[in-house]
Amino acid sequence: MDSIPKDPVILLSYINTQLRDHYGTLDEFCRSAGVLKAEIVSTLSGIGYHYEPAQNQFR
Repeated sequence: MDSIPKDPVILLSYINTQLRDHYGTLDEFCRSAGVLKAEIVSTLSGIGYHYEPAQNQFR
């Protein structure tokens, strides 16, 4: 996860903005950014956020 924020709260904002503005799914974002989905999901679940596919955002 070198190319994305490491701080979980900043990561949350960054990911949700990317998903809203540029990507239809978390998988698309991960492929494009070259990051592991499991790492993002794990980091954000650590602060109580989980990916909601229907809304395409972490809540």
